[in-house]
Amino acid sequence: MELSLHLLWAFLVFAVVMFFTPGPNNIMLLASGLNFGFRRTLPHVVGVTCGYAFMIGVTGLGLGAVFASLPWLQTTLKYAGAAYLVYLAYAIARSGPPEPGEAERRRPMSFIGAALFQWVNAKGWVMAISIITAYAAISAYPWNVALQVLVSLLIGAMSSVTWVLCGTALQPLVKSARAVRIFNVTMAILLLASLYPVLAEI
Repeated sequence: MELSLHLLWAFLVFAVVMFFTPGPNNIMLLASGLNFGFRRTLPHVVGVTCGYAFMIGVTGLGLGAVFASLPWLQTTLKYAGAAYLVYLAYAIARSGPPEPGEAERRRPMSFIGAALFQWVNAKGWVMAISIITAYAAISAYPWNVALQVLVSLLIGAMSSVTWVLCGTALQPLVKSARAVRIFNVTMAILLLASLYPVLAEI
């Protein structure tokens, strides 16, 4: 397996920038870290990491060609994802600190939910298609796809854990019900702002 080292370096830089910058996944992980803590958010972290890496692999192994021949399918997924993000933003904005006895009944996003969310994540699709098309020459097929999946797993896991830890670190600072409400509304606004790339194409 021959590697194009300069292209691999460019891919790593791109992946770090895209995974660590704010987007729907990171904003929801930050909010979950604050509201539920690190341990209870772990299934969400694993779901995001594995679900997105799987999406990269499937795209690299042929889904990209399906989108090229059926552009309406990608458009449908994009707007379905936008609608779902609006719903999530509404749910986050309305949530406050749990009432006594309610904390254990409220649950963060599950592994399955987080993994499935990747398929309606507008920023995720932009990243996946960019990764598969722009960095395909890293190595020969299918090793290039395997390498892209591996890098996505590693950097995605580091990014997800970092954002959850940031949310968890805010817990001592955001103690009052009003502060939690303000934080959640801010996260909801940022989540809506992450839709800009989709809305800009309308």
